[in-house]
Amino acid sequence: MSYTGDVTQGGPADVRELPGLTISKIEVGGFGNNAYLLRCTETGDGLLVDAAAEPDRLLALIGDRPISSIVTTHRHQDHWLALEDVARATGAQVIAHPLDAPELPVEVTRTVDHGDQVNVGNATLDVIHLRGHTPGSIALLYRDSHVFTGDSLFPGGVGNTQKDPERFTQLFTDVVERIFDRLPDETWVYPGHGKDTTLGVERPSLPEWKARGW
Repeated sequence: MSYTGDVTQGGPADVRELPGLTISKIEVGGFGNNAYLLRCTETGDGLLVDAAAEPDRLLALIGDRPISSIVTTHRHQDHWLALEDVARATGAQVIAHPLDAPELPVEVTRTVDHGDQVNVGNATLDVIHLRGHTPGSIALLYRDSHVFTGDSLFPGGVGNTQKDPERFTQLFTDVVERIFDRLPDETWVYPGHGKDTTLGVERPSLPEWKARGW
């Protein structure tokens, strides 16, 4: 497997070919944000996860092939700085959780909650609501083995909860119950910043994360 998920600012996309879906990952903006272009291998339809920054680079990644949706994983500005430009240029519907949708710079076309599904061509993504980093943070799961977690799960821990024990407990509980308890070790994690990981790599550290509170 040539895909590693290791990308750099201004560098090329790292591309992964899966049955039914192609994933292209790039790093954009000054905060090391990851953006993911998903394409159905059967229909060519596309979906962008987080129009974070650098709309020209995102539009170049998309190219001349259409995308039907842009999913924003959560309300924080570094994940939607290019949303208005990319949505206007592509005509794609904008998708987010209803608790975070009012904070986005464009009208959200469709709101989704835990257990909903988002389609890209013939491929189906399950929506997982992960409360704590923001009220409306969501992850997208493909075939129980590839999960796009935004800022809710990274290599080495869950997302920032601003040293709020209640928010940390909520996020940690959701990540454990809705991701680790549900999915196998080989599940690949595509986070909102930085390198990818797998649940198997991270699972032994869950007790440490809980004890330290972040």
